[in-house]
Amino acid sequence: MIVTKTREELEIMRRAALMVSKTLAMVAAEIKPGVTTLKLDTMAEEFIRDHGAIPGFKGLYDCPSTLLISPNEEVVHGIPKDVEIKDGDVLSVDCGAS
Repeated sequence: MIVTKTREELEIMRRAALMVSKTLAMVAAEIKPGVTTLKLDTMAEEFIRDHGAIPGFKGLYDCPSTLLISPNEEVVHGIPKDVEIKDGDVLSVDCGAS
């Protein structure tokens, strides 16, 4: 079954996607050796809330974070930790907002 979205629903989705895009761009600029994934998560939540939006993942199914970050071979959708990023680490970062 195909569900057609109203213009209002599409606008809500567009604004949420734009907020996520801006948040991920900000986070990407802050990724460097020595920064923890927990710090990135804190920055992302502040950024989203400062722009009048709500983190989409935090509290959803008991998710404790705004970002889901997985370094290197860690399984996708990892919970941010107080572990520093090292030079050469590869990160997967996911974010949601409404």
